[in-house]
Amino acid sequence: MRREREQREKEAQAAAARKRLVGYGGGGLLVIAVVLVLVFALGGGGDSGGSVDPDVLPGGGSVPEQTEFDLKAAAKSAGCELKDVKATGNFDHTTDPNERVKYNSNPPTSGRHYVVPADDGAYTTSPTDEQLVHELEHGRVIIWFKPSLPEDTRAELKALFDEDTYQMVLTPRPNMPYQVAASAWNGTPEPSGMGRLITCASVQPEMWDALRAFRDEHRSNGPEPVP
Repeated sequence: MRREREQREKEAQAAAARKRLVGYGGGGLLVIAVVLVLVFALGGGGDSGGSVDPDVLPGGGSVPEQTEFDLKAAAKSAGCELKDVKATGNFDHTTDPNERVKYNSNPPTSGRHYVVPADDGAYTTSPTDEQLVHELEHGRVIIWFKPSLPEDTRAELKALFDEDTYQMVLTPRPNMPYQVAASAWNGTPEPSGMGRLITCASVQPEMWDALRAFRDEHRSNGPEPVP
């Protein structure tokens, strides 16, 4: 069922990309088509899809069952901070895979982004921010982690991801000022929506419920809905 769901999501992403291409002129269409071929040939810039490095995201981890479902209460118990970040850049695409965008938060929650999104999945070599922000625009939730975290914590993060992978990304981010964070991009309020963040300066047992509650509250709420 997981493989079937992932296939449906990839087909939906491809269909969305084709719709976006319709609006471009002939020259722009050719450039974007070439970029799309190159990106998919290179696997989208990350390592999801069966090649996750077990030294970075080990298997065998486990997390306790969820007991707190309210996001604010869970974040408070975990010592994590919830932040709203004014969103920009919806439907604002760059076609240059080498263009780097300066985002208004770290990790990012919205902004100008690369025309082809990353794939859903767990990564040990992260896609670019520009690909990941496009994932956020599609209603995904991204969990970011410091790769310097203890091995057992990284195994627990992988276990948390594996329990519910729908519209989820797990990826390392060594340059953020938190141990673990999650981001989302809500489609409301119009016109650009609102970026959402939960940031955890330390890993506490209550963090798992905080991440789950953030996931469940913000997943599938992006400004450009893609299944």
